[in-house]
Amino acid sequence: MLRQPLARGLARPLLSPGTVCPRCSLTLRRTFIGRSRQRPDRRAELDTLNVNRLAAQYNEYYSTRQQALAAGAAAGVISIIYVCWQISKKLTEDGGKEEGQRQSATTKLDSALPPGDPVNDINRKVVKHDEKGREIVATGNSTVPEFPRTLELPDFTNAGPPTETPDGVAGVTSPTLVIPSSIAGDTEYTLVGLGTRSVSFLSINVYVLGYYVATADIAELQERLVRRVSPVASTLVSTEKGELRAKLLDAVEGEQIWDELLKSGIPARSLIRVVPVRDTDFHHLRDGFVRAIQAREGKNTDEEFGEAMREFKKIFNRGKVPKRQEMLMLRDKKGKLTLVYDEGNSAGRQLIGTVDDERISRALWMNYLGGKKVASEEARKNIVNGVMEFVERPIGTVATQVL
Repeated sequence: MLRQPLARGLARPLLSPGTVCPRCSLTLRRTFIGRSRQRPDRRAELDTLNVNRLAAQYNEYYSTRQQALAAGAAAGVISIIYVCWQISKKLTEDGGKEEGQRQSATTKLDSALPPGDPVNDINRKVVKHDEKGREIVATGNSTVPEFPRTLELPDFTNAGPPTETPDGVAGVTSPTLVIPSSIAGDTEYTLVGLGTRSVSFLSINVYVLGYYVATADIAELQERLVRRVSPVASTLVSTEKGELRAKLLDAVEGEQIWDELLKSGIPARSLIRVVPVRDTDFHHLRDGFVRAIQAREGKNTDEEFGEAMREFKKIFNRGKVPKRQEMLMLRDKKGKLTLVYDEGNSAGRQLIGTVDDERISRALWMNYLGGKKVASEEARKNIVNGVMEFVERPIGTVATQVL
């Protein structure tokens, strides 16, 4: 009775999955095949990674980072430039206020001179004397504080080649360039105006320059400038002086006036005195001069001009130029350029080269006298002031004061 028939046991229906014991179900599935199918597959997870997508995300991250860093650096530079500009502007304003206060505090006594007389001009540059009695003009620069009002120079091109110095000449080392006494000091040059050459927005001073004209040639320069405004006058009145000053300061008319004067050989003899305010070398000076020449005469491509440029560059194949050492650039009536340098030793001023093509010297002179862009705006204004001092006096007289 206890044992069931076999046919009856086989006829029982199978249990549904919900009625099966979980422990028994798990025991029944723990086979080799079942275990491999139920365990999570790590390879499937790795297959979902996209290498190209990850590389793109990496590049995008570092590109954004570089852009942010570049923007920060640019903002820093711009802020520094802006702060420097504001400081420079503030210093200029303070200097103008101090100058105005100084002028307002100046006691003005009664004078018999008319108000328009140059002596009553408070902005004039007063000629001083050094301990040796020589006339000097203040430059406003601490490194090169003064320039001589007059220079007496020999004709360096006719001085001859270097020769052995006679034993009777004391204080001169041998061999050196000996200037014969018959021609030494035969030309006197008078300072017309001066200024400082500055570069970059920080106004870094490079050198102080002065424009000199042979004293004997000032009358011819006076006449040409006066005749340009009034053909029959020997001197200019206040309205005519204002007209001439405006023309000389104008970029277009000023360039035209000086270009015509230099082409016609007026002034017949002049020079530009250059004194560096910091240690430099001839190559740096040459590069600045070459850029100025090319800016003025860039259209000249003939072989003669090219050869003149090569001669000019060759002159500057030299070494260092210490600060406060003098270099002279002289121009004669034919436009010949003569370069003289003083190394500061007992030899004094020495000829270092010449260039015959007048276009070279004319371009250099125009770099300081007129045009839209000059090397020193301060120098151009002071040169115009000096020229106006000349034309205020009758033709044939020499100004006794440099503005």
